[in-house]
Amino acid sequence: MAGALRSRNRRDINDVNSSDSVLKDEPTSDIEVYAKEVLRALINDNLPPTPNNFSLYFDRLLEEKSEHMRKQVVSMLELDDGNDDKTIVLEQSLKQGFSSVKNILGITASLYKNMALMTKILDKKKEELKESSDNQSVVNIVSVLEGDISKLNEILKKQSSQMKELYDETAAVVKNVENETIFDNQYGVYNKRYLLSKIAQEVSLIQKFKHKSSLIMIELDRELKASVKNEKAVILMTRTIARLLLKTSRRSDIVAHYGNGVFSMLLKHTDIDSAKRASERLCELVSNSNFFLGDREIQLKISIGITDIDAELSVEEIVVYAMSGVEKAYTNLNVDFAVVLSSGETSKTQI
Repeated sequence: MAGALRSRNRRDINDVNSSDSVLKDEPTSDIEVYAKEVLRALINDNLPPTPNNFSLYFDRLLEEKSEHMRKQVVSMLELDDGNDDKTIVLEQSLKQGFSSVKNILGITASLYKNMALMTKILDKKKEELKESSDNQSVVNIVSVLEGDISKLNEILKKQSSQMKELYDETAAVVKNVENETIFDNQYGVYNKRYLLSKIAQEVSLIQKFKHKSSLIMIELDRELKASVKNEKAVILMTRTIARLLLKTSRRSDIVAHYGNGVFSMLLKHTDIDSAKRASERLCELVSNSNFFLGDREIQLKISIGITDIDAELSVEEIVVYAMSGVEKAYTNLNVDFAVVLSSGETSKTQI
C-alpha cells in the first residue's frame, strides 16, 4: 500500500522523457508556467539546463514580464532565500576580530608606558627623599617598592612580548584571509578581486557556449564630486550609488567595487542592447535620488561605460574598454553612458 502511494506521489526521474514529461504537463501555477518557459528558452539557445544557467535565464526573462508577475516572483524568491552569505559573514567577523586584537595590543602598550612612567617617577622621588631626609626607613620602603614595581615591570615586558607574537601570528592569518576575500566592507558589494575572477570565468563560458554578456563601469559624476568639496559627503554619495546598484541589479548580476569609487556590474547572458536598457534604468533611478548635505539638496548623477565580453580579449582589456566608455561619457554633458565595443566601435546614447 505504501509503495502504491509513493508511486502516485513521486515522479520517477526516468519518466521525464515520457509522453507525460514535465514540459507537457498542464501547469498548476504562474510560477510553474514561467519555469517551463525558462527551460524552453535554454533548450532553444542550445545551453545546458544547469542550475546556474537556469538562474541566469530566470532573472533575464523576468524583465520582460508584467510588473505584477515580477513582484509575485520576487516575493516568492525572498521567502525562498533564507540563507545568509556565510563567506561575507565570516570575513566581517574576522575583520572585527582583527580590530579587537589591535585594540588589545594598544591597551597593553599603554599599560607598559604607564608603568615605565611610574618607575621614572619613583626614581625621582627616591632621589628627593635621599636629599631631604635622613630617615633610612623611608628610603628602605621606597627601595622595596621599587623592587616590586621592577618585578611587575619585567612581567609586563614578558607579557607584552607574548602579546606581540600572538598579534603578529593573528595578523598574518587575517592577512592571508583578506587576500582571499570577495567582499568590500566599505560599500557593501563584491570587491575587485572577485569581479576579475568572475569576468575570467565568464570569458571561459562564452568561449564554450557562445552566448553574449556585457560589462558596465559606473562612476559618480566627477564634476559633482569636485563641487561638493567634502570627502565624507562624497563617500556617502558613493555608498548611495552602491545601494542603488544593488537595488536595480538582478540576482545573477555581479555588482562590485572596482576601486576609487568606481563600480562595475557584470551582466551575464546580456547583449549590448539589454545592457543599454539596464544602464537607462540605473541612470533614471540615480537621477531621481537626491542627496542632502546640510541645507543643500544635491541631485545625484553618474557616468557609465558599457562594453561586451569578448572571449578573445583578456580580462584587463575588457575592463579598459568599459572604462573608456566612462571617459567618453564624460566628454559630452548630454550623455550619461557610452558604449565602447571590443571591435573598436564607439556609440553614445543620450538619456
